Amino acid sequence: MPPRPLHAPSTPTDAPAAIGQAFLNVRDAAQYLGLSPHTLYVWRHRRQGPPSFRMGPRGRVMYRIQALDAWIREQEQADARCNAALSPLNAAPQARSDYTPSA
Repeated sequence: MPPRPLHAPSTPTDAPAAIGQAFLNVRDAAQYLGLSPHTLYVWRHRRQGPPSFRMGPRGRVMYRIQALDAWIREQEQADARCNAALSPLNAAPQARSDYTPSA
């Protein structure tokens, strides 16, 4: 099976059942991102990863699809391979200091 993009299902048949809605549960959000549900649980516990919240009387953890897409864009911009402004190859060379260690 060919890999699909991390940010969107490759075809409508691959989409989670809740994709037509504004919110995804942990399982569907993990599928949407191409991650395991366990990874999302760990990130939530560590206050990392995409923003989530509890919804409803049972307090189910949910993710807003728009927030997932925004989080993906933030990850892309924070990565030097996707953001030329962050690439060390594009940085001006640094001058060497005149510091000489004493023996």
